[in-house]
Amino acid sequence: MASNGNVTFTSVSLRIPDAGDANPLPPVQAALAQPYRIGTGVPAQLREATEYGRVANIYPYSVQSGYSRELHTRDVPAVVLENKYLRAVVLPTLGGRLWELFHKPSGKHLLHTGDTVQFANLALRNCWFAGGIEWNIGTRGHSPSTCQTLHTAIVELPDGRNVLRMWEFERLREVVFQVELWLPEDSEVLLSAVRIQNPNGHNVPMYWWSNAAVPQTASTRVIAPAVEAYGSDYSTDIKRVTPTKMDFGDATWPQNSPHAADYFFDIAPGRRHWITAVDHDGDGLAMLSTGRLRGKKLFVWGQGSGGQRWQEWLSPSGGQYAEIQAGLAQTQFEHLSLPAHSSWSWVEAFGNAALESVPAHSADWNQAVEHASARLETLMPSASMEAALAQAEAGFDTAPTHMLLRGNAWGALERERRAEASGGRAWVNESGTPFGDVDADDEAAPWLQLLRSSREVASPELDAHEPRFTGAASFVCGSDWEELLLAEGSAEAMFHVAIIRHARQELDTTVQINSAVQIHSAVQAYGAALELKELSRRSQALALRGRGVALLGLAAQDPEGAAAAERIAEGLAQLEAACTVEPENASLLVEAMTLSIRHLRPEVALALSERAPSDLSGTGRPKFLQALALARLGQAAKAAQILRDGVQIPDLREGEDAISELWEEVCPQVPVPAEYRFAMQ
Repeated sequence: MASNGNVTFTSVSLRIPDAGDANPLPPVQAALAQPYRIGTGVPAQLREATEYGRVANIYPYSVQSGYSRELHTRDVPAVVLENKYLRAVVLPTLGGRLWELFHKPSGKHLLHTGDTVQFANLALRNCWFAGGIEWNIGTRGHSPSTCQTLHTAIVELPDGRNVLRMWEFERLREVVFQVELWLPEDSEVLLSAVRIQNPNGHNVPMYWWSNAAVPQTASTRVIAPAVEAYGSDYSTDIKRVTPTKMDFGDATWPQNSPHAADYFFDIAPGRRHWITAVDHDGDGLAMLSTGRLRGKKLFVWGQGSGGQRWQEWLSPSGGQYAEIQAGLAQTQFEHLSLPAHSSWSWVEAFGNAALESVPAHSADWNQAVEHASARLETLMPSASMEAALAQAEAGFDTAPTHMLLRGNAWGALERERRAEASGGRAWVNESGTPFGDVDADDEAAPWLQLLRSSREVASPELDAHEPRFTGAASFVCGSDWEELLLAEGSAEAMFHVAIIRHARQELDTTVQINSAVQIHSAVQAYGAALELKELSRRSQALALRGRGVALLGLAAQDPEGAAAAERIAEGLAQLEAACTVEPENASLLVEAMTLSIRHLRPEVALALSERAPSDLSGTGRPKFLQALALARLGQAAKAAQILRDGVQIPDLREGEDAISELWEEVCPQVPVPAEYRFAMQ
């Protein structure tokens, strides 16, 4: 345990699953669909904004899907900030999550929290958990960094503050973000400052939402200073609504909502930006922010069987919760443009709203809003928020005093990459956010080896054709990496060229990077790597997989074309071959079975399952896919027996209702068991 004033580095005991290994399959498919359809009453400007900044996938990140649902009690690193009003607990190894905010005078937890972290498939990289306040950056969804360790330090500032600072390089947008938390001695609010730096010579689409899980009871009410909102229930178009006058009643009481829904409050210009969720006493979390954090949102799971099941699944011992959120844009279906070589910063304050119960729960919405507005101005005046922002900005580049934890090495590699680029490329001032060096055991190490070998003169003792890039389990993107890989020329290098091309959806085109370098399509590059016959077993399997997925992607682009059937047959054959090369690869088995069923070849999926090791095929998603394949082959009784015996998919995707749909198909006379009901509606 180490302490600096009221900031202490310690640990907390949590029940938590093993994170497991990262999914080895590069996430190259165009997988991130827009979940919203824009309906009535939505301004044209907002409608147009939905098209800006979309990404096809989360490449170059890996997918975090190796976790189980088996819980183990462990000590997890934590930083505690404490004064006479509040005790805040932060988990730097889990995305810097603000896990607990305890209000001492009332004896109440302002956040939905507990002693359990249960991983589930809700984040951009799959792995996510419910509770606390998380920091989401990059593109719509739960952040790529939500289940990883951030660089973490305590900073002693000249103004006397002891600040907890966490930072990371966000690889999707190639920006650096930092989150700072501090708790003044006499403050009733915990303060948070965020800075996002864009070192690039171009504008970057940007997204940020701070998501707070709050306890939900029958008396919980959410208040924000707006009459109308943009609402979505995940099945109909997003449209302009009045949350207090929905067809089922007043949605500002989360307990009233029959199904999962989002409400993005339309706060008028000039009004203060805040949102709060209070209980029967008027106590509960207040989230206040400076002007840049414009958006305020309420999310509810709803009272349907699916919403209840999801909360049990995500928070087995924590009870019901809702979420109140704050973001850069007005809604979560748009990105804002962060200008080249610039930064954005803002401050948030978190504390007990401590409203009076009667006006807070008044049927007169305006009365509730005006009462909350007056109370929150007392809790943290607007002028004090602006002063806190100026104070934070003055200290952003102050060097850390005590390093607590080291995050990943991608920021250090990015610094090297930009320094090596022709003419050099701008990078951030690392004095306040140092990324250190790339160590030999970092997943970025092979890429640093490739980068440095490009400038070294080959030793006369070495074979001039000996490859210096021996492969990597991680991924990179960008034309400069492609040029280095092509110059390397090895099978492993060409395999990664194929991955880069595939991630950009350049499946069957040839692109000229410059007068000397020509890059083949993904399909061609995978084939070239395989023909060299020098790939490791893992890379050979993944190259076969990549080529197969790319061929299926081409068929989908032109489903009526003469080549579609041939591409599908060849693509599935490549996936079968990949499973033969690496039969123990669970991720590969799941994908091959899924795509075989999707392309009307359930017999192929069944054969893959039968050939796979029993410890893979007999559990989780492979077991469910076996049942699905049997149903598609007309063997409903066998499929039904598998479901009756019990199937649990640890990484069931939010909104995925495949198990209950199959149950209804093969057991039509029997109601769907409660444990299989995950429908959002």
